[in-house]
Parts: sequence; structure tokens; C-alpha cells
Amino acid sequence: MDNKLNALYTRLPRGAPVTSAQLASMGISGDLAVHYARSGWLERLARGVYCRPGEELLLHPSLVVLEKQIDGLHVGGKTALEWYGVRQYVAQQAVLRLYGWAAARLPSWFVQHFPAEYHRKRLFDEKPEHMLAVGRFESRDSAPLVSMPERALLELLDEVGVRQPLQEAREIAEGTYNLRADVLTDLLKRCTSVKTVRLSLALGRELSLPWAAKLDDVELPTGSRQRWVSKSKDGLLVLKP
Repeated sequence: MDNKLNALYTRLPRGAPVTSAQLASMGISGDLAVHYARSGWLERLARGVYCRPGEELLLHPSLVVLEKQIDGLHVGGKTALEWYGVRQYVAQQAVLRLYGWAAARLPSWFVQHFPAEYHRKRLFDEKPEHMLAVGRFESRDSAPLVSMPERALLELLDEVGVRQPLQEAREIAEGTYNLRADVLTDLLKRCTSVKTVRLSLALGRELSLPWAAKLDDVELPTGSRQRWVSKSKDGLLVLKP
């Protein structure tokens, strides 16, 4: 094993994918990476993506690699709430909910290892490099970006009537009694979806959640007072025309 490969193995955490750009920063060219893969020292996951041979990929470092490929990519919605301990029930193989700014498709090497869905979402007036209420999970530098619980709830509610059953969203919302009203207020003020704002207010008050009593409708973009929603037989939100 040569010195460059020794250095790579020392720096590359187990279970972490590595891109050609990262390899180049370590002095390993694309041709040399291909040579290592052919020799069995690296495993090729996709064009320009490698890992240690015979190792199982880990989710967190894999997400960090994806962040470099998709603008604004972060764990959000129902998954983020689950990560923070807010859950109705845990599916045997829960689908990872990922959001970002760009229209993109998750690479096959990722979805083969981790059941996941990616959706382009611009729910707030923000920039991808300065997302509101998104940070490294548990404030660890090597962790993936994840929505804070307040943002995650709004991302979940934004999907009601599209791919999220209303009843399940309501049951999940019951566990959000510890949300910070000031953070939620800032997010709601910059939320681009009237439906999401109004649904968060309605559910918060229906469930008597502590944060709901601290929100002021007058400050928030709630739209008209016209009735705008009903519930279908299967619990999906139906928007009025």
C-alpha cells in the first residue's frame, strides 16, 4: 500500500463515501482513484464516488457528501421530527425525507443503501446558503444538516394534501409541545405558503399546544378569512377552489 493510500485510509472515516474532488485535495488524481478501484483498494459506488471496500455505508457521512452536490439539501419534515424524538410511530423502514433548492434526483448509490425521497422545496423567503432554522444535527461539525423542529413541523404541514395524510400530521403535531414560539413566529412570517401558516395555527390551537397561544395572527401571512379547507374520508386535506 503506497503513502497516498495510507494517508487516505487514515483520513477517511469508516462507512464514509469520498468524492473525486475530496480525493484530489489529498493528492489522488482521477486516474489514480480508478487504479485503486481496479486494484481493490477502493470500491467505486458511482462515477467520481468511492468508499473503502467491503464496508457498509453510514447515513450521516453519506448525507454530508450529498450536501456538496445538491444546493440546500437537508433532512427535514417528518424525518427531522423523528430525529428530534417527535414521532407518532416508527415505520419498520422509514423513508428519509430530504429537501433542497435544486430540482435533482438522488444518486442510485445513495437510495440503494438508504430508502429516501427528495423534493425541491422553497417554503420560506431565504437563500440556500443561509437557510432559516437549519443546522448540523446535535451541533456536531461532521453531522448532516437538519431542520430544527419548528421548521420541520412546517415542512410536514406543507405536504398535507399532497403526500402527507392530515390525520397523521395531526398526531405528529401533538408531540410538538416544546417548540419555541419565537423561532416559529420568525419562520411563519417568512413562509410562502398561506396553507401552511393557517394549518399550523389551526392545529396548534385545536391541540392546545403551548406555542400556539403565543402566536399573533395579525403578524402572520394568513390570507383571507374565507373557509379554505375540508377533510376527505381518508384524512387528506382538500383545498377549496
